[in-house]
Amino acid sequence: MNDEFKGKSGKVKVMYVRDEDAGQKPNPRTGKGGRPAARQEDNRRSGPRTARNNEEGGRSSAGGRGTPARDARNAERGRSFGRRDDRDDNRSFGDSPWRTVSRPPVADDSQIDEAASNKPVIDPEQIRRQRQEETRVYGENACQALFASRPESIVRAWFIQSVTPRFRETLRWLAANRKAYHVVDDAELTKASGTEHHGGVCFIIKKRMGMEVSEWLKKADTRDCVLALEDVSNPHNLGGIMRSCAHFGVKGLLVNDASLLESGAAVRTAEGGAEHVQAISGESFASGLEAFRKAGYTIVTTSSHEGTPLAKAELPAKMVLVLGQEREGLSDSAFQQGDISLSIGGTGNVESLNVSVATGILLAEWWRQNA
Repeated sequence: MNDEFKGKSGKVKVMYVRDEDAGQKPNPRTGKGGRPAARQEDNRRSGPRTARNNEEGGRSSAGGRGTPARDARNAERGRSFGRRDDRDDNRSFGDSPWRTVSRPPVADDSQIDEAASNKPVIDPEQIRRQRQEETRVYGENACQALFASRPESIVRAWFIQSVTPRFRETLRWLAANRKAYHVVDDAELTKASGTEHHGGVCFIIKKRMGMEVSEWLKKADTRDCVLALEDVSNPHNLGGIMRSCAHFGVKGLLVNDASLLESGAAVRTAEGGAEHVQAISGESFASGLEAFRKAGYTIVTTSSHEGTPLAKAELPAKMVLVLGQEREGLSDSAFQQGDISLSIGGTGNVESLNVSVATGILLAEWWRQNA
């Protein structure tokens, strides 16, 4: 027996369960139920007849012969129809056999407050710091190179089904090290990575911090080219620059913000080259250049209008190649710190080359002369 009530949250279903120990009592909600006296009297008179019928029915089943256990149950059921419980005379609405089981019993207020107090408290400041320490990396080549270089930095991963055969080793490592990963469809991966150009895979990783200039100088080789980027922020240009650096053996990049080299678009454009370069940071861009000069590096600046043509220049084995932002180029202060200024000759049909293209040409010449 059940009823339905409609509230703000929709229908609420209430079920009333018969309490067999208390007999048939009226329903407290409707006042109905219970067994009328006349009907009880009829059942009492018909009790022996019902018992006989049940006994005969038990014999007739299974080829006219019932089992002893079934005969005993039928006889007991028949006798119960003719038996009247003396408690029926004292029935009232207060001791109804119907009880509501629409919801489980709840704890008292003190227990609820105690349970709520034991719930973990989410610290917004901790979440903010965590997000600053993490970034998304996507693209098949970029993620393959990252896993080969620093798998411990992976926090979580997403894959589409078609790329999983090429990431078998990655999946085994993630499972063995209890790192969460998900095999999802293209739409879900687009949402997780924040781009349609995810290449079928996306990692959340811990960012690498920039290395201090002093630390870099301790391990520098006798032949070392460091790239210094002043306010270069376009992720596609940064990705192209890192790819050229990896190709020509340039391992250090002096930048204002090391996290820019870890952006998803930059790492994807680098196609694995980001794992072969290290961000270097100083107190300021100018102080970083000065520290390299004191360590014996030649500071080489670039200009589209003046400077020694690249084809006639002799590039030193230890140098810092300085390039400026995409639109304005180098600032005056950075340009004045240069020991040598270079220009790349051309037709003059355009004012200058893209910064990532210019980097590739300059590094190719340094590699040719010093490899």
